Amino acid sequence: MITLILLALLLTLLQLMTPTLLNSKNLDFLLSNREGSAEEEPIVGRTRRAGNNILESLPAFLALAILSVMLEVENYNLAMFWLGSRVLYYFSYMFGVLYLRTILWFVSIICLVMMAISLI
Repeated sequence: MITLILLALLLTLLQLMTPTLLNSKNLDFLLSNREGSAEEEPIVGRTRRAGNNILESLPAFLALAILSVMLEVENYNLAMFWLGSRVLYYFSYMFGVLYLRTILWFVSIICLVMMAISLI
């Protein structure tokens, strides 16, 4: 479970850094105080929104995963499915795959709910 927690944190870091890497054409803006705005490609906006989205569910995942370790509850498979669905969600959001993205989001939420239920 510790490995999945670390991988989830790595995924979050990658998601938060990707928009900057994809937006390298605006390097002067990125290195500035960022007053005003810079024009960016649509994929940069999608990756930024996907990165913001993981910040909404990551705290719940971390809490449930840490509680699973502390209480010795077997939630490894659910945590793995959560992480896998979040990786696929990220790429489907980045590349604009609409319906699959929504299904993957629901899968990740269901995994969190099932992890919580198994702790009861």
